[in-house]
Amino acid sequence: MPTWELKTDRPTSCLQAFLLAKTFHHSYQSPLTADRYEMASGYGSLAREAIVLLDRFSAGRQCLDDFMEDASKDLQIMDAMHKKFILDVVSGCIENQKLLDVVIDVFYGQNWKCVSRGDRSQFVIICYLATFSLDDLGLQRFSIIIRSLDIKKMHTFLTFFFTNLTTWIQDEWNTIYDAAHVEKHLISPLQRWRPEIDILMDQFAVKISLGNQVKKSPSKTTKPQEFSFTKFPHTRPRPLPLPELIPLQEKSKPVPKSTYKSPKEMQMMEEIKQKNHQKTEELLCQANTKQFRCVNPHKSETTKSVMAQINEDLDSKLKFNSFQSSGLPSSNKNNMWPIKLNNAAILRQGALYEREVDEELQRMERLVEGAREPSSFLQWQKEMRDKDLLEELASIERRRLEGRISYEEAAMARTRLIERNQKTAQLKKEETAQLMRRYAEKRLQEEKGLRDLVQQVAEGHKNSKAAREKLQKFKQSIVKEVAEQRRELLRHALEEAQAELSRKFEVIREIHAIESLPHLRVRNFDYAESAGHELLGEMSLVELKERLALLKEAQQTEEHEKRELILEEKQNKKQLLLEKLDHINVHTRALAQASASRKEERKARLAVRQAMRQDESVLALQKKLEEKQLERQRLKQSESLKKKA
Repeated sequence: MPTWELKTDRPTSCLQAFLLAKTFHHSYQSPLTADRYEMASGYGSLAREAIVLLDRFSAGRQCLDDFMEDASKDLQIMDAMHKKFILDVVSGCIENQKLLDVVIDVFYGQNWKCVSRGDRSQFVIICYLATFSLDDLGLQRFSIIIRSLDIKKMHTFLTFFFTNLTTWIQDEWNTIYDAAHVEKHLISPLQRWRPEIDILMDQFAVKISLGNQVKKSPSKTTKPQEFSFTKFPHTRPRPLPLPELIPLQEKSKPVPKSTYKSPKEMQMMEEIKQKNHQKTEELLCQANTKQFRCVNPHKSETTKSVMAQINEDLDSKLKFNSFQSSGLPSSNKNNMWPIKLNNAAILRQGALYEREVDEELQRMERLVEGAREPSSFLQWQKEMRDKDLLEELASIERRRLEGRISYEEAAMARTRLIERNQKTAQLKKEETAQLMRRYAEKRLQEEKGLRDLVQQVAEGHKNSKAAREKLQKFKQSIVKEVAEQRRELLRHALEEAQAELSRKFEVIREIHAIESLPHLRVRNFDYAESAGHELLGEMSLVELKERLALLKEAQQTEEHEKRELILEEKQNKKQLLLEKLDHINVHTRALAQASASRKEERKARLAVRQAMRQDESVLALQKKLEEKQLERQRLKQSESLKKKA
């Protein structure tokens, strides 16, 4: 494989050309074919060269066409097929950058700890080859390219890519391209290769696990050494080793005695609390046994005489008989004042009275023809209805009295139940007080045992200072690591924000340049000529004004005719309403006479009700109700006396 040097200094082009290339040069199909790139080996080195070119384009921010020309010049010494492969891969990644960034950005967001920003180009190229060129390359050449890179990172990326392919990745791609196109040309080919990719991922996982195993170091063989004997005339006794110095520990201060003793302030507060409690109980007993001295309900004779004098003075100032009232107004008011009706009410009342007149005429015709007069039947029906009404009123009164009696009985039962509950509650209070005393004694014993246990545990915690220092150092190291990671993330975010801001400034500058161009406006208009669009209804402005004047005159003539027609209709309607009003007045007088007769019948019905109240069963129930009310009052008085005692 030949080697060559890549130039890194290239002139940057305008941002507008880059945006146009990114927007309009998307390629949906792979530019690679297996026939054009039949190579036995060397795909890994070609992929690495493509990664270097893609990094250089991302750093330079130059136009796509200029960049491809410069890259083609740099790769002249390479084989034509190899150069075509590299250029097609790089151009495909740039043209489909929007589609590939959807996957790469989320992958970096989830795996920012194990991958670096410098590896972005290799993930972009692998994603492009898997999405667009897997059918043309084949699984064998694709695996050769992956093995030439970091296997662990490639395994993590491909697992992430194929796991989320049919979920959120497909949804994001549908927002960029048509859903049918994404399903047919992107998702379906990857799903066909899914079983072979899974087998390849399993092989990579096994290789990664074997590489992570710790290799055992070979065992060392024992090598014999000669004895170092000393010769006889120069033998000297070996000096004794110096004893090891025993380190002296600092003498710790003894635990103060006040640690295991309760403070005096707590004892003093407890004594003050008990004294206040006793004083409160004494004051409560005195208040319950003695009468209030601040308010004396009995008044002296002097006070009574003064109050009587004040009342007499006030009464003398009153003037009740200074004027005479005119009396109550009469209850027999004349309700026959005329009411002003609108048009709808007049027509409605007229139709109602006409319908009543027609019904009366029909009834008279039936009588002439020989029909029977229903007056006797109606009289009997009225008597029976009055009788039923009396019985119903009597039953209603009985039910009301029975309800009052049951209410009084329920009130007495409720009073008895309250007394029984009060006795039960008093017994419960006594039992609860006894249980609380037992619980307090038990708590005192448990607290004494806990204090002894705390004293024993505190004696064994003397050497905890070293452990605290070690824990503090460990926490400090964790804080330093977190701070470094945070600074790195902030630096990356600042770089991305600066790049985005520079891009926006460039776009704004171009928009301002376009808006600053002058606009030429020429206005020549002739009122007597048409626009010349060759339409059927085309006319000049003068002709349009004349036609509008003629149309306005015709509309005024039509409005005048309609106004005369409306006035005539209003006059006819007014005459009809006057006739209806005369008819309504006749019927109103007839209704007034009928209402007078109904008042007389109502007075007779009230007299019947007064007689009904003298019913014997109703009187008996009223007497029983009075007895129940007296019994309930006696119970209340007895209860109030008990409370006072």
